[in-house]
Amino acid sequence: MDAAIAKPVLVTGASGFLGWHVARVLIGRGYTVRALVRPGSRVRELAVETATGDLRDPPSLAAAVAGCELVFHVAADYRLWAKDPSELYRSNVEGTRNLLEAAERAGVRRVVYTSTVGTIGISAHGPELGDERTPVSLGDMAGDYKRSKFQAERVALDFARGGLDVVIVNPTAPIGDHDVKPTPTGRIVQDFLLGRMPAFIDTGLNVVDAGDVAEGHLLALERGRTGERYILGSENLTLAQILEGLARITGRKAPTVRLPYAVAYCAGICSTAWAEVTGAPPRVPMEAVRMARKKMWVSDAKARAELGWDPAPAETALERAVEWFGGPMAESGTRCPAA
Repeated sequence: MDAAIAKPVLVTGASGFLGWHVARVLIGRGYTVRALVRPGSRVRELAVETATGDLRDPPSLAAAVAGCELVFHVAADYRLWAKDPSELYRSNVEGTRNLLEAAERAGVRRVVYTSTVGTIGISAHGPELGDERTPVSLGDMAGDYKRSKFQAERVALDFARGGLDVVIVNPTAPIGDHDVKPTPTGRIVQDFLLGRMPAFIDTGLNVVDAGDVAEGHLLALERGRTGERYILGSENLTLAQILEGLARITGRKAPTVRLPYAVAYCAGICSTAWAEVTGAPPRVPMEAVRMARKKMWVSDAKARAELGWDPAPAETALERAVEWFGGPMAESGTRCPAA
């Protein structure tokens, strides 16, 4: 093994969706992966070292990062509703600060921080695509998840300005296999397969294969510039186009009824209000409805030019997700085998 990769690489979030793919790609390249996992969690199917800890517990992070030259901080509290929203800030903002402080003290050579396309500015007028230079502020963030990730990204940029070698990647809407929870994007595929999507709203996403995003993390490690952000995306699609793609892959019919935004807004209000009473996550989170008001369409030109980023078409991601969520599990209404 090359001396440059002889030491373990710390990956946070490897028990989740995107972090699992990052860990898999690293192992395939010959790295020894040390996965930060919370008590009771595990990393499925991959041969990794484990370090039990929590982003909110600095001593556990110091132990996890000890002896590592590289850190991939992929973990995040990705919920569009939480009964206690402060939990998102403790994990996403303070947890990022805790980990970067531990990395700095341990002399880590480079950190790749996984942000989100949600922190990218989207033009409210005209056809321009959002990119890393589009003006954006905290006030543009809809909901606690986006606000917490925006603040966490600013923490990472502060560390980069302070001398820690941090590169930031902004994945768009990853879709694919091993989406174990699933994520809100993966739920679109799951709901389609289960026949739970009789209608849709006029919104749009940039869809990208999760495996490609993991490869993009390594490109950022190898070629990214310190303190820079790189959008990792593939195709800008409307929700209707995504559902049509799923229909082509599965042979099922795509919904044809488009809901007015006002109807979705009312559903979000009712569903979220009921969640506040029961404590169970809402079927239609109000935060998701607000996010859907804008088409999250962006350009990945910077990553293509500087990193050599060359993702597969969105249909590849949809095919892998269908295979993962499909079969007997879809028919029975249960989750995928690894859930």
